[in-house]
Amino acid sequence: MYINATGFYIPEERVPNEYYAKKTGLTDEWIVQRTGIKTRSRARDDENINTMSAEAVKNTLPSLPYDIKEVDLIISSTYSPFDTVGTAAHVVQHEFGIENVKAFTMSSACSSFVNAMEVIEGYFATGKARKALIIGGDKNSAYNNEDDPKSGHLWGDAAVAFFISNERITDNDYEILDIYTEALGCLGKGPEGIQLRPRDGGIRMPEGKDVFIQACTYMPKNALCLLEKNGYSFNELSYFIGHQANMRILKNIANNTNLSEEKVLSNIEELGNTGSASCALVFAQNKAKFKKDELVCISVFGGGYSAGACLIKC
Repeated sequence: MYINATGFYIPEERVPNEYYAKKTGLTDEWIVQRTGIKTRSRARDDENINTMSAEAVKNTLPSLPYDIKEVDLIISSTYSPFDTVGTAAHVVQHEFGIENVKAFTMSSACSSFVNAMEVIEGYFATGKARKALIIGGDKNSAYNNEDDPKSGHLWGDAAVAFFISNERITDNDYEILDIYTEALGCLGKGPEGIQLRPRDGGIRMPEGKDVFIQACTYMPKNALCLLEKNGYSFNELSYFIGHQANMRILKNIANNTNLSEEKVLSNIEELGNTGSASCALVFAQNKAKFKKDELVCISVFGGGYSAGACLIKC
């Protein structure tokens, strides 16, 4: 599989840590030390995952090497839907007039984007699709309880779009060498680790310590699994992009795998935890620095629990 084009949409507003100091008493110093977050992106009241997804697709079009109407599969990956019937996938289909396409929305918490990539791999393998579009993102602020001192300060809003084909279209395509995902609902606190119950407190992370431990374990584990399966080692990795949940997690992984700081890409300091967009967004933001034949590994961990990784050759 090949990534033909990427784009994204990030709301303009940034909410500083001082805002939460007034809400919960948590200081800027405490939040930065514990999470690495200084600001987080926030969508406007009139924005939602449907509008942000459409904007991410628009941002991609100038670099798309074919007509968007050639797409025959659209997957939206999100856990914060604006409409559970008229989903982002269908809104994008309608807005861009993409007929004769399969379209649906799926969720596996913050792992959703990588899960969607694996689903596309299956559609390509069976010959049921040839060109696909993934839109990943979340409007966490729609569900966030800002008065929650455990996790109210973590969340950001954003959307990202990837166009993927089953064969190379141009010399600028990125090759997806391998994808792996797994459900980890039987692990640790499992489904109780992170919750989004719209009628019961919104998005929460009551078991943050357990989430930290499992993320530090499974993100490097799955990355190493893909690297070794494809004949590589961590030393040969050009860039590592872990789920943007906590900077301490990313630093822990870097230390334990001997990855230098410049090889670990992130945006959490400015944008916070952007959920399903997260890793794919970091990739799209940094694609200008990737050189031909460099290796990039995306590795995610999400609520439920869920995890996965994707190995990309530039």
